[in-house]
Amino acid sequence: MDFLDIIIKKRNGERLTPEQIDRVISNYVDGSIPDYQMSAFLMASYFNNLDREETAGLTRSMVNSGSRVDLSGVPGFKVDKHSTGGVGDSVSLILAPVVASLGLKIGKLSGRGLGHTGGTIDKLQSIPGFRTNLSREEFISAVDKVGVAIMEHTQDLVPADRKLYALRDVTGTIESIPFIIGSIISKKVVCDPDGVVLDVKVGNGAFMKDMERANELAVGCKDIGGQFGLSVSALITDMNQPLANSIGNALEVDEVIEVLKDRVAGDLREVSVNLAAELLLQADQVDSLDEGLGKAREQIRSGAALEKFRQFVENQSGNPKIVDDPDLLPQAGAKQSVSPSESGYLHKLEAFKIGQAASLVGAGRREKGAKIDPAVGIKLERRVGDEVVAGEPVVWIHYNDRADLEGAVKLVKDAFHVEPSSPEAPTLIKNRIC
Repeated sequence: MDFLDIIIKKRNGERLTPEQIDRVISNYVDGSIPDYQMSAFLMASYFNNLDREETAGLTRSMVNSGSRVDLSGVPGFKVDKHSTGGVGDSVSLILAPVVASLGLKIGKLSGRGLGHTGGTIDKLQSIPGFRTNLSREEFISAVDKVGVAIMEHTQDLVPADRKLYALRDVTGTIESIPFIIGSIISKKVVCDPDGVVLDVKVGNGAFMKDMERANELAVGCKDIGGQFGLSVSALITDMNQPLANSIGNALEVDEVIEVLKDRVAGDLREVSVNLAAELLLQADQVDSLDEGLGKAREQIRSGAALEKFRQFVENQSGNPKIVDDPDLLPQAGAKQSVSPSESGYLHKLEAFKIGQAASLVGAGRREKGAKIDPAVGIKLERRVGDEVVAGEPVVWIHYNDRADLEGAVKLVKDAFHVEPSSPEAPTLIKNRIC
């Protein structure tokens, strides 16, 4: 059966065999299948879906498309975490030192941001000197020695995902749940962790806009991950407003340090400790979620997680002095406040528009490969449910270039909605899949 027959078979809603799926993936990676034919296959799969067996076959073929990171020689319980992406989502920089300070080993392969979602690698690279381009040996050594390492994806790890994602991004098939599952799980399998926790975002600032699809993705990841021997749990968390009060690379690192110093509470910290608790449960370090939450919070209160963050930064050549003096992080040259025209209560603070505004002033990428400004972004003074006063700032835009400032201000104004009465408090953690 040639590739055209496979396209037609999936177009007609028929089930593909593991061998046929493997041929599609391997031939696309080696260049035997052109983009225009693969685009047709992606669209046929988008409309007719892939069932459980096909999704498992897709994931296996993606795993086998490249090499692996062998952490088997590192003692201890090894964990990983994945977020489906959001605005102000700097959870990894809190969760990793928290669990590492408790003896778990976490080695993460992370990416750069595109569009309104920020990338962990971009945030880390806003730290002066910080290296994310580690060799395989340096990565393994860091996980062993420090307990935590984060590096950018290399060309030889799951190359199928890199090629497929780029094509999905320009063919309107990015939301295909089987391909999202394949992308997430294949990148976890190649590092062979003992436990994985997923943060599946839902809301206007996330890829998953509704609970039904978010649940489908979380359950699918747990199911397919289990077929590869991964222990997977997931939280479905709110992304209708930004998770943190800071959106932008250095600004987010600054807030992470404040959280780890036990100076800032709020949604970012709450999601981070809940995800950490899930990993402690998987590692049998605790008997209940409440006990896990208590342990994670104690690592922040005691300063142990902050010290682990310092070690992590220094080990990857970053300047550890940022922990004591965050002003050493890149700073924007100017700030612009945005205020409501009427007093009342903040009912909406749309994450997507806030993310777009931050990207517009240079904190994110509007196209692949674009340069970002690590210093710029947005700081929130109020969150949903807070009382606001006409003329008093709700948002500060940190910028270096005025060229797109007017557009960013408009997006921010469109993002917040003020009403006379107090709204119902939003639910941060909407579901738990374990």
